[in-house]
Parts: sequence; structure tokens; C-alpha cells
Amino acid sequence: MSGTGRRAAVLGSPIAHSLSPVLHRAAYAELGLDHWSYDRFEVDEAALPGFLAGLGSSWAGLSLTMPLKRAILPLLDEISGTAASVEAVNTVVFTDDGRKVGDNTDVPGMIAALRERGVDTVESAAVLGAGATASSALAALARICTGPVTAYVRSEGRAAEMREWGARLGVDIRTAGWEQAAQALRAPLVIATTPAGTTDALAAAVPERPATLFDVLYEPWPTDLAAAWSARGGAVVGGLDLLVHQAVLQVEQMTGRKGPLQAMRNAGEQALENR
Repeated sequence: MSGTGRRAAVLGSPIAHSLSPVLHRAAYAELGLDHWSYDRFEVDEAALPGFLAGLGSSWAGLSLTMPLKRAILPLLDEISGTAASVEAVNTVVFTDDGRKVGDNTDVPGMIAALRERGVDTVESAAVLGAGATASSALAALARICTGPVTAYVRSEGRAAEMREWGARLGVDIRTAGWEQAAQALRAPLVIATTPAGTTDALAAAVPERPATLFDVLYEPWPTDLAAAWSARGGAVVGGLDLLVHQAVLQVEQMTGRKGPLQAMRNAGEQALENR
């Protein structure tokens, strides 16, 4: 797989601020894959079929971000069980016989990021938010949480969606209104999946001895909630941890080589510092 002229890229819209090229290029440099390249392309749902149709045999794989994680599904020849469980693909690998195989590395990436911080299992958990990332969080919790998960959401419609995902993924899910979100912070594991600024008001409610917070944002960082959590001595897993771990798995699938975690993390941290 380390022959000449292999290509990969991240697709999405907007895509200009994606850190994926930084992470994957760092991996290629560390692994000595001098003839591999990794780019970014602005591609929306309407342009996706045409983009895929135009790819040649030099392509090894694609990373996908919003809004393509579900739009890609009908264009693939096969998807993994993990991707099927959350109806979202963030990784496409092109096989030697020309097939397009989709996977989701966000879910195992979350598990790996938590495991790195010593969180292998929890008795209960809380999820802040109910978007696409929240469904991946539930899929991860299905593997590591032995008890109930409470999702804090802004509408009954979102609550119904989370209950459906919980039933599908085998998670003992409960839902609560966003006005009760401060209660989430007492859980053994809190996963914040909301956009920047959404959880800022919760920073003042961090308990005296917080457990573990997984905030999926990486820019701006730290969030107000993550900063308050750290100040109280709680363990914090950030969005860069997730980004790096899911990218490590993508590198492994696309190149057949073990992804160099530390080199990729160092590159990501440096890129964020320079912004």
C-alpha cells in the first residue's frame, strides 16, 4: 500500500478549517509514506456523487465531515456494522477491486480517547445535546456504560429522537429538558456534543468533585465548561483527542499501517496554536 502516488482527502462543507489534512500528513511523514498525499475539498450533498465518480485508481480513501456523513450512504457498496448502527459514515476506503467501503471511526475513536484517560467503563452517563455527534456518543456508551444514560435536550422532538437511538443501540436512555442540564454534571461521565458557546452557562454549576467530561469541541479550547471542570480537578477529554483517535483509525484503514498517535496529536496541537 506504500507505493507511489496514493491519494486521500477530507470532504465537507464548510471544509476550510478542517484539521484532517494536518493530522493525516503528519502520519504519512512519520510512516515514511512519501508518495501519499492528503487534501481537502469543498463538497456538498449535491456535488458528492459527481466527485466520487471522478476519482481514479490512485485514491485510497476519504474522510467525511458534515453534511456528508449520511449523504454518502446510498453511494457505497458496503458499510460496517458500526456505521450502520448510527447511519453515518466518516471514512471511505477504496478496495483493490474498486469497491467503496464505509465505516465510522468516530465511535471507536470516542472509546479510545476515553480509555486513554483511564475510563474503560462507567455505571451511568449524561449526554448534552441531541445532534449527529450525540448518536455516536450513544453508540460509544452502548459499549462502555453499564447503566442508564440521560440526554439533556431542548425539545420534545429531540428527546424522541434520542429515545429512538437508545432503543436502536441498546442503551437504557432517559431524557430531560435543557433547563435541567446542570444536573448532568454530577454523572460519572458527561459527554458534551453541543456547538460552541452552548454549555458556557453551565460552567458555574460544575460540582466540587467532578468526574470525567468529554467535550467534543476543539476550537475554541478550552470551553468555559472544560476550563471550570479542570479547575475543580476533574478529568477532561477534548475534541482534539477525539479527532486524533478517529484519524488514527482512518490512517490504519487507508494505509494498512498503524497510525502514529503522538505525531498526529503533536501536529494537531501545533496547528491550533498557530491559528
